[in-house]
Amino acid sequence: MGRVVAIPLSRRYALGLVVLLGALAFGIQVATFLAVPPGQDRGTTIFEIAEHEPLARVAARLERDGLIRNRFYFIAFGRLTRSERALKPGEYALSAALRPLDILERFRIGTIILHPVTIPEGYTIRQIAQILGAAGLGDPDEFVRLANDARFVESLGLGQPSLEGYLFPDTYALPRRVSTEAVIRQMVARFQEVYLPRWDIQAATLGLTRHQIVTLASIIEKETGDEAERPFISAVFHNRLRLRIPLQSDPTVIYPIKGFDGNLRKVDLVRDSPYNTYRRRGLPPGPIANPGRAALEAALYPASVTYLYFVSRNDGTHQFSRSLREHNEAVDQFQRHGGTRARVKRVALRGVS
Repeated sequence: MGRVVAIPLSRRYALGLVVLLGALAFGIQVATFLAVPPGQDRGTTIFEIAEHEPLARVAARLERDGLIRNRFYFIAFGRLTRSERALKPGEYALSAALRPLDILERFRIGTIILHPVTIPEGYTIRQIAQILGAAGLGDPDEFVRLANDARFVESLGLGQPSLEGYLFPDTYALPRRVSTEAVIRQMVARFQEVYLPRWDIQAATLGLTRHQIVTLASIIEKETGDEAERPFISAVFHNRLRLRIPLQSDPTVIYPIKGFDGNLRKVDLVRDSPYNTYRRRGLPPGPIANPGRAALEAALYPASVTYLYFVSRNDGTHQFSRSLREHNEAVDQFQRHGGTRARVKRVALRGVS
């Protein structure tokens, strides 16, 4: 039989003490590493973590960029605290003056860089897609496709075939790698936040549905950029709807024209289309843009006036009229030298009864 060698008690204590001191020394080194920044340079470095990127690769890149001194300590602490699976992908603003402990905490929380992008009021789905694409925040084609995907739109609970009108114009802070679906959901959620429940009651009082209010608001948005005028523009359209007079709104005619060159022609005004409010009475089948809050409120609360006409004063505002005679006089005054578009508008409006 083999002999069992007994280690003297004093030697075992000594060995344990060595191990303990070694562990303590390692702990002090790791603690110092975590608590002390690698440098004093506060210059910002944009550091991006890819989706599912392992901690070891992240640590190696941090060390290479001079943001930490020892990738092994960083990895060891990350695994000890089970942070490896908690790293949030995205862009981070880091500097050598940050403690490694703070850097890891930012990765865990997801303190990523957000890019502000402003969506103006009255922009269409395609125009919004172009803004996001120009900002590097998604593929414009995918945005247009998804915003018109019936199954996806249905999942948002709006009951409409398209999101035109429901992508609320606002300033959004978005991460660089944000998905198109996430952007759209955020914009629709903002619309649902802004559109108050009591507005549905007001819409019903007017004999309109929410969709019709959004449609009317989109037309108001495209007709004027002057917030003070919106209730009066709204009143003209409400009055025409009540009297069953065609709305005769140029922006509705323009909406379905592909590659519109900015020149509305007479042939466009006589071409039949569900959006041609010169030929068809009532509202078009859906919004022609995405209205803001002021336009929605104007559609719901029109001014108490009897106007039936308006014409541009060529300074961003409009002249409103109650009768065709008054309107034609306003056209002569403000659009006599207005060019082709003004003449087409005048001829069309003379035919209103």
